[in-house]
Amino acid sequence: MDFPLITDPGFYAVAIPAVLLLGISKSGFGAGFGSLAVPLMALSVTVPQAAAILMPLLFVMDVLGLHAWRRHFNWPLIRFLLPFGLLGTVVGTLSFKLLDPKLVAGIVGVFTLAFLAQRVLFPPKADSPAPPRWLGAILTTTSGFTSFIAHAGGPPVNAYVVPMRLSPPVYTASMAVFFFAVNLSKWIPYAWLGLLDLRNMATSVALLPLAPVGVIVGVKLAHTIQPVLFYRLIYLGMLLTGIKLVWDGFLA
Repeated sequence: MDFPLITDPGFYAVAIPAVLLLGISKSGFGAGFGSLAVPLMALSVTVPQAAAILMPLLFVMDVLGLHAWRRHFNWPLIRFLLPFGLLGTVVGTLSFKLLDPKLVAGIVGVFTLAFLAQRVLFPPKADSPAPPRWLGAILTTTSGFTSFIAHAGGPPVNAYVVPMRLSPPVYTASMAVFFFAVNLSKWIPYAWLGLLDLRNMATSVALLPLAPVGVIVGVKLAHTIQPVLFYRLIYLGMLLTGIKLVWDGFLA
């Protein structure tokens, strides 16, 4: 008997570029673009289904990212981020059936665009202090929550970490550890919520060969990119993500 995977060509027309974008973002190059994966796939399937299909792909991408950047982890930063990120997944688990994922996406989009506007209107100086830790706790918890709801955890945590102006390898490595732990923590809740069904998992297996492609391409680019261009790409990814999330949440 054939696996009951999704066979609609329209789904794969949006899923394939979504998976490649996600893989490239996991490498650190083009970070921020990964949050577009679920909104893109939601053009063909529901947001919860898109999130479920991406779960096995995220695991493979996270492991590849950890291996590629294993010498650049910022452990003090990671130890601060992880408890709040995991708290966010708990909040996401308890509220998943009560919230409209589109509304959550719209709110994340507004927040993302507001952060970018603040960076443009009030650009940081070279000696600007890092954001306060209380703000980091709020943003990182929000990141865990939005990651659980729609794999859109990048913009909130970026709003805290990007102003630290870490080197691209350290930023990428630290985010790899953070999202590996957050994504791993979602497996049991997703199963409990009934999202990891055979149809979604079979579809994920069909897309699995694409998982390392984006990561490998992105890692090669990230090793050569200049820090200024690196962070400009993050901002571009966040801008596109914010616009798409606002459109999906409030205008579509």
